[in-house]
Amino acid sequence: MKWKIEYFSEIDSTQKYLLRKKEDLNYYCVWSEYQTDGIGTKGRSWEGVRGNLFFSFIIDKDEFSFIPLQSISVYFSFILYKVLSRYQENLLIKWPNDIYILKEKPKKLSGILTNIRKNKIICGIGINTKYAPKIKGEYESGCLDKKIKNDRILKEFLYELQKKKPWEEIFIEYKKVFEKSKKFFGIEYELNNDATLKAINGRSNNCS
Repeated sequence: MKWKIEYFSEIDSTQKYLLRKKEDLNYYCVWSEYQTDGIGTKGRSWEGVRGNLFFSFIIDKDEFSFIPLQSISVYFSFILYKVLSRYQENLLIKWPNDIYILKEKPKKLSGILTNIRKNKIICGIGINTKYAPKIKGEYESGCLDKKIKNDRILKEFLYELQKKKPWEEIFIEYKKVFEKSKKFFGIEYELNNDATLKAINGRSNNCS
C-alpha cells in the first residue's frame, strides 16, 4: 500500500491530530484504540470506548476529483460499509454516511466526519468494533458481532480506498443500500446522482 500509517495507544482525537499537522501530507493515516476527545457531527463528541477503532486520514483533494465534492463522505462510507459487510450481516446506512447494525432496531456502528482544508481532504472515522458505548440521546450504539483486529479492518479500508473505484459504480451500489435502509429511519426521499436528497411530491429535502 502507498499509505503511511501512524499508531497511538491513546490520543485526544485522530482528526484533531491531523488538523494540527503543518506538513504537506498525502496518503497519511493515524489511528488509535482510544480517544479522549473525539469529534462527532454537528459539534457533538464521538463517544469512545477503549478497544474500538478510531482513525483519520489525509489525502490530496485532487486524488478524488472524479467524485462530486459534496459526495465525498458518501463515497468513503460506502467503502467502509463494503469492508465491514465482510464480517457483519444486517448493516444499514443512514443517509448520508452513518453505518448502523440492525438488531431489534438499528444501532449505530460507525460515524464519519469529513473536513476540506484548502487542497486537502481530512476524514475521521470511528467504529464500534468491540464495544457499544452507552449513549444518551437520539440513537443507541451497537458493535460488531465478530471480533476482528482493528488494524485488519483499517488496512482493508485503506487498500480499498486507494483503488479509486468510479463514483458512478459506487453510487449504483450505495443507492441500493439507501433504498433498503431508508424505511428504518423514516426517510421518504429519492437520491440525486450526487447522492443528495431529492424532494418527492413537493417535500423539502431537509433530512438529517
